[in-house]
Amino acid sequence: MMSWLKKVYRFYRDGIASMKLGRKLWAIVAIKLFVLFVVIKWLFFPNLLQERFSSDAERSGYILDQLTPSIPDSKEQP
Repeated sequence: MMSWLKKVYRFYRDGIASMKLGRKLWAIVAIKLFVLFVVIKWLFFPNLLQERFSSDAERSGYILDQLTPSIPDSKEQP
């Protein structure tokens, strides 16, 4: 498995090294990925659990309530 990964790494390393614009293109790709995953997450996906609950116990209780369905009481049904 490791030899396969090394071959793939060397293939891309040698291919990028022989390119004239390789470093600039990889820099652009890295900046785009940073913007995509960090900046957009920070702007559009706030940490709602951190804002709504003050302790880990409250957060875990809320998540447990949301993930597990409530079962109706069998005594109330005819």
